[in-house]
Amino acid sequence: MEYSINKGIGETVEYKGLKAQYLFIFAAGLLALFVLFVVMYMCGVPQWFCIGFGAVSATALVALTFRLNARYGRYGLMKVAAVKYHPRYIINRRRLTRIVGRRRKEVQNEKHA
Repeated sequence: MEYSINKGIGETVEYKGLKAQYLFIFAAGLLALFVLFVVMYMCGVPQWFCIGFGAVSATALVALTFRLNARYGRYGLMKVAAVKYHPRYIINRRRLTRIVGRRRKEVQNEKHA
């Protein structure tokens, strides 16, 4: 069984259709689920509940990761996250004549210098 991970030089990492950050989200999510499974089992939660929880959670993680990958693509998820930090509109409380007037004074000062 052979798995190809890289598609070429300068390309993003891709594995089974998962690209870029989605591959890392997938791997980190599976690792976190495994750790949670072990902690639950060590705390005395019944074995079948742990197995069921792990299976359902892993299935949901796989489905969510592949859906995000298909919906947003290579950089789309980062663009969606960046939109939250952009202002919806910019408020300028100065009068237009004051803004234009100041530029005229700067231009006149440059001519005299």
